[in-house]
Amino acid sequence: MDTQILSPDSIAVHAGRGDLAGLGVHAPPLDLSSANPLPDLEAGGASYESMAGGGHPVDDGGLVYARLWNPTVARFESALAQLEGTDEAVAFASGMAAMTATVLAAKAETGGSHIVAVRPLYGGTDHLLASGLLGVEVTYCAAEDVGASMRRDTCLVVLETPANPTLALVDIEKVVAAAAGGPVLVDNTFATPILQNPARHGATLVLHSATKYLGGHGDVMGGVVATSAAWSSALRRVRAVTGAVLHPLGGYLLHRGLTTLPIRVRAQQASAEKLANWLSSEPAVRRVFFPGMTECDPQGLVGRQMRGPGAMVTIALAGGYEQAVRVTNNVRLFTHAVSLGGVDSLIQSPAALTHRPVPAHARPPADLLRLSIGLEDPADLQADLAQALALSD
Repeated sequence: MDTQILSPDSIAVHAGRGDLAGLGVHAPPLDLSSANPLPDLEAGGASYESMAGGGHPVDDGGLVYARLWNPTVARFESALAQLEGTDEAVAFASGMAAMTATVLAAKAETGGSHIVAVRPLYGGTDHLLASGLLGVEVTYCAAEDVGASMRRDTCLVVLETPANPTLALVDIEKVVAAAAGGPVLVDNTFATPILQNPARHGATLVLHSATKYLGGHGDVMGGVVATSAAWSSALRRVRAVTGAVLHPLGGYLLHRGLTTLPIRVRAQQASAEKLANWLSSEPAVRRVFFPGMTECDPQGLVGRQMRGPGAMVTIALAGGYEQAVRVTNNVRLFTHAVSLGGVDSLIQSPAALTHRPVPAHARPPADLLRLSIGLEDPADLQADLAQALALSD
C-alpha cells in the first residue's frame, strides 16, 4: 500500500494490516504468546541476537520471546509509523515508559547527558527529567531560548505542542533549527497524527501517550515513539533490556483505536471550538486557552504546522482555586478525572494533580482547569459547565 497517495483517514483504517490476507483473516489476530517455538537452535539464536540488539526477527528464526517482539504490537507500530510519516515506530507499556526509553537511548546514541526541555510540559515528563533517576542534567527554557541552552553534551531537546496544560504552541521548525542537528523529540499526544506530523517539520522523534487519543476509550495504557529506522533500533534495544513492553492486548486495542481516530478527533475538535467560544463570554471565566483563538496562536501555527486546533480547552477561573474546586465538584456530565482524549469528556486541575510534582515556580496556576472534550453533544456539555459555574459563584 502506497501511503503517499492516501489520506490519513484511509491510512488509519488500512495501515498495519498488510499481512492479514496471507493469514487468511480479515480482522487482525491477537497473539498472546509469551514464548514461541524455535525452528532450530541456530536460527532461533540468530533471531534472538538480532531482536535483543534492537533489530527485527530473522527470517525463519522465530519470534522467540514476547519481551523482544510481538506481531500484534508490531502491527500497531507499523500503522502509527505510517500515520506519522516515519520509517518505524516502537511501542511501550506507557507514555512515561516511552519517554524514559527515549532519554536512555539518546544518552547511549550521542554520549551526552544534557537535555534541553521546553516548558510547559506534561507534569510526569517534567518530573522525570528533573528527578535525577536517568542521570541527566536538564536546562528548562522557553522555545526561543533553545539555541542558547544547547551544549556540546546535549543529547536531546524535548518539547510538547500543544503544550500541557496551557495549550501553548511551539514552532517545531524553529526549535529544530536552534538545535543545530541535535535530536529533537516532540510530544504529539494532544495533536495526534491527524492534526500534526512533527517529523515532517524536522523532529527526530515523535512521542505519543497512546493511552489518550490513540486508544480513545479510556481502557488501555501505552506509549509509542515514531522515528527513523536507526533510532527505532536504539529504542527497541532499550525496550528489550528494560522490559517496558506493551502487552499484546494493548497493541490490539490501540491498533483498533487508530481506525476511528480521524473521525473522533474531528468531532471532538468541532465541539471544543464551540465550547471555547462560549466560555470566552462567561463572566466566571477569566481566560480561555484554545489554539483556535487568534490570541492563543500568535505565530499562526494552526493551518501551517497543525491542521486544526485540537479538542483540548483550558480555562482560568475568575474565582481562583476555590472556584476550581467547586466547579469540579459540581459537574455532572463531565467526569472529574485525569487523562484525556477519550470519547467521554473529562475535567481536572493540573496544579493539583498532573503537574503537582513540578516545582512551584513552573507549576500551572491553581485557577486553571483542563477540559478534554469528548463525543457528547456540545449543547449538553455547555449546559453542564453552565450549571457548575453557576453553583461555583
